Amino acid sequence: MEQPVHKSTFATVIVMISTAVSRLFGFVRIALIGAVFGASGTADVLNAVFTIPNNLRKLMAEGALSSAFIPVLAKSIVQDATGLRARKILRLILSFQFLVLVPVLLVCVIFSPTLIRFILDFQDPHRIALASDLFRWMIHYLLLVSISAVFMGVINAHSSFLVPAITPILFSVAVISSVLLLYRILGPFSMVVGVLAGGLAQVLFQIPKMRSLGYDFKPAVDFRNPDFVKVMRLWLPVVATSSVYTINEQIAIFFATGLEDGSVSAMSNALVFWQLPFGVFSASITTVLFPRMSRQAGAGDTDGLKTTLEYGLRYLILLLVPSAIVISFLAKEIIAVALQRGNFLPENTLLTARVLIAYNIGLLPVGAFNFFQRYFYARDNYKTPLATAFFACILDIILSLVLKETPLRVAGLALANSAAFSAGLALMWLRARASLKPRAAGVSGAGEGAPAVGGNLSFLPVFITLGKSLAASLPAAVFLYVFLKYTGSWWQNGSTFLNMGFLSLAAAVSGVIIFIMYRSMKIDILMSILRREVK
Repeated sequence: MEQPVHKSTFATVIVMISTAVSRLFGFVRIALIGAVFGASGTADVLNAVFTIPNNLRKLMAEGALSSAFIPVLAKSIVQDATGLRARKILRLILSFQFLVLVPVLLVCVIFSPTLIRFILDFQDPHRIALASDLFRWMIHYLLLVSISAVFMGVINAHSSFLVPAITPILFSVAVISSVLLLYRILGPFSMVVGVLAGGLAQVLFQIPKMRSLGYDFKPAVDFRNPDFVKVMRLWLPVVATSSVYTINEQIAIFFATGLEDGSVSAMSNALVFWQLPFGVFSASITTVLFPRMSRQAGAGDTDGLKTTLEYGLRYLILLLVPSAIVISFLAKEIIAVALQRGNFLPENTLLTARVLIAYNIGLLPVGAFNFFQRYFYARDNYKTPLATAFFACILDIILSLVLKETPLRVAGLALANSAAFSAGLALMWLRARASLKPRAAGVSGAGEGAPAVGGNLSFLPVFITLGKSLAASLPAAVFLYVFLKYTGSWWQNGSTFLNMGFLSLAAAVSGVIIFIMYRSMKIDILMSILRREVK
């Protein structure tokens, strides 16, 4: 029997806390890299090269493959109490990854210079040479993070979320340690050591939990297995969707490498701050509710799907709207306190803040877009996410080509992304609403995207929640405006204890104001966190 929604809420909070700790370590990591390598030149090369395996992992594990195999795995866990089917699926997935990725890695090593010239737009021959050498080593992270992501998906499918949530912390710890200890000896290659060590640590850390769940890692080549065939059938359209995103993100990096020095680093650093609320809130909610929606879809519980979808959307609004507003007001101050030291200068802070504000406009749309995507995957509908992703990415590229030539420059790339995915979200919403239209009771055979018994996806509760969230955030926005106006440009002094105190005070008071406003409005999802129940 499906667990009550409040248990999903509790699990989400656990994941949020773990993810927040992971993101804090991520801030330490980028602060160290910024202090050591600055925000242009070598740092641009490091950030640009690392995005390549980081984006490709979305195809082989964290995005596409996980989205395809988690629904199949979740259903096999429900239908086969012995666990034999689930263990077989894991063996086949891991074997498939090795068979695909090892040749890819060999090609990347042999043809590294050619690939770098094609993927990146650096004009300086020294940067191209450095990027090629870094890429030849760093690309091996792809295999490690792909295995780790599969482990995370398996453990999450068993409704166990703590170990996968902690795992990313190990990556940041490894990179921080490596850069601190080795940068004087290895220079930028100290990050390569940290990236590979961090990837390996993520795999090894999850093995005990995988063992305790009864899984082993024996190779298997029975690729005619019905469950594996279904995973592959699902994976192909998902990988097509993820490929659109990956190509789109690499095009954005390509555009950024052709702009002023520091553009790539500004984009990469801004995304780290943007991903704090996105990872802590949006990714956590999706991580917990995607397996739940997959089980509901497998059981034909369309009413449950509708409830979970509306619940997730309202939860995202209540958490992401105030996050976007507060972070946008404090963009310069946050970046200065976190990064402005050593070779990271005030002008780097200003540029990164501009990019961050542009990305924040799309924080809720991208989070909701990602959540809708998982809803369709749970219902075995892969055409809608693919078509919508293609539309959003084409629009993103068109807007990027225009906006990067305006005074916005690299911030224009971020704004294009926010606008494109806002449009994509509107299409996702309309398609999801159509898929949940009520039909007459007793009608059977609801297939992919078919209308089902139950109520339609309602605009009203979601938009009421959006209105309440904006209203609750308004007093905090007024406070921040007045606070920043009367405390002056203290951010220009960079990372100091006094500035950290100013920033902590501003963030804490804003959070308290929003919390009080939510309590006074009796917002039910907030109450569910406090009392572990849903009204």
